[in-house]
Amino acid sequence: MVAQHTAKAFDADLEDLTRKVAEMGGMAEKEIADSVAALARRDPNLAQRVIAADESVDVLQREIEEKAILTIARRQPMAVDLREVVGALRVANDLERIGDLAKNIAKRSLALEGEFPTQKLARGVEHIASLVLAQLKQVLDSYATRDVAKALAVWRNDEEVDAMCTSLFRELLTYMMEDPRNITFCIHLMFCAKNIERMGDHATNIAETIHFMIEGRPIEGMRPKGDTTAFAPIPAKV
Repeated sequence: MVAQHTAKAFDADLEDLTRKVAEMGGMAEKEIADSVAALARRDPNLAQRVIAADESVDVLQREIEEKAILTIARRQPMAVDLREVVGALRVANDLERIGDLAKNIAKRSLALEGEFPTQKLARGVEHIASLVLAQLKQVLDSYATRDVAKALAVWRNDEEVDAMCTSLFRELLTYMMEDPRNITFCIHLMFCAKNIERMGDHATNIAETIHFMIEGRPIEGMRPKGDTTAFAPIPAKV
């Protein structure tokens, strides 16, 4: 009876951790969408809401950490059970970093002055963000359903985000070379795009954590990566 009670108590702890991680994931998704919308629309009120909302993500991350540590101390889980608890900790850490990156984008949007040199730049940032948001949604679904195949799909697709970022960097450099007045604006956009690319890296981290939770071993092979140079080679003048 004691063993059965302990097992039920541990299952309840795991369910609580999974629920908290899912809640945190939803908050991180909203932060990404809202921060990029604030940037694209030049909406200072929305940017301020993103900055303020990040504290709630941090609080939830601390709650997950405390719950996980308490669960390990009380239940002393082994093997796959321990991987479940440690996995929740690792996923929460990546989600907290994603929230920080979204907050950084919101702060950048407040610092920008004037209009986009071209709306194509805004659409470029939005497109990269939509790719990363889709990656995050898929990997969080993978975590909820313990679907290792879905996690591997996210892991393999990270290269697409890198390629999009490199293309946008080159375009931004071109605008800076054509008109020095664009430099400050384009530098801010570069950092925003780099923040989004790093969000994709954190989604890939989560995919690796899910694989380890389920399979008990790291993903074999090198992580697929595109050109992650923050500032791509300057294109030659025609």
